[in-house]
Amino acid sequence: MTEPQQNKDEASKPLIKKCTYCQEMKPLTDFQRRTGRRAGPYSRRGPCRSCRGLAPQERTATSAPSGEETNPSATPVTQHSLEANTAAHSLEASLPMEAQRPRRKPVTDKARECHRQRVRHLLSRLKPADTRALRLNRNGMIRLRGKTDQGRRWHQEIELDLAMTLVRERMAVIVNPYTVRRVYSNKEFRQYVLKRDRYTCFFCGGYGDTIDHLLPRAKGGHTTPVNCVCACNECNQVKAARDVDEFIESGVPQPSSDDFEAPDNPDASEGTLHT
Repeated sequence: MTEPQQNKDEASKPLIKKCTYCQEMKPLTDFQRRTGRRAGPYSRRGPCRSCRGLAPQERTATSAPSGEETNPSATPVTQHSLEANTAAHSLEASLPMEAQRPRRKPVTDKARECHRQRVRHLLSRLKPADTRALRLNRNGMIRLRGKTDQGRRWHQEIELDLAMTLVRERMAVIVNPYTVRRVYSNKEFRQYVLKRDRYTCFFCGGYGDTIDHLLPRAKGGHTTPVNCVCACNECNQVKAARDVDEFIESGVPQPSSDDFEAPDNPDASEGTLHT
């Protein structure tokens, strides 16, 4: 079968996706498209359109089972959705234990603040590098070079202020007075931040697998080790372009109950953050 014919057959099938909030299998038309150069034709966001507009408490109530009552307006389950659901469960069962989401005990405000202090201490140990050796080239710019996730080399010219910020916040090193080199690729930088923060959300203390900027990029922040922390998907979306203190004071969403396991001794787990 040729590739165009295979793509045509795949496009004719009813494509579905599992919502990250209500855990229901829904067609791709119920999800928003992902943007960016790497987004494919079938790339969609995690939550469905109906769950994106709900508060965290309403999402939990919606995803919780309602006993033996049935919803008459629910759409019938097709054979394709059953096969996709079965394949998803078999894939999760075949994954190793390290690749599955770790289960944690509920965290308290004290433990959440201890984790934030630990991350802030690690960020404070990244002392600013000296940028006095940088000089502008004949074009009035600084040459920045690096590597892609596939190992392909790239280079571009950036302004002096941006080059000084990248070097100062430990995202790049000085090669010569006219050139700086980016230390991490996109994939390496993501893994570095997640492992440094132990896959723990900086805001709510739950499981985190995304990266968020302490100073939003809309306000001049950059993707550097000093300005990025681990965050869960919900905190990352709710925070948006707000400052850290403003977001924490307004009320951080509580971690999902799916990440927690019931402790044998609740008093013994009080104030403990498992990472």
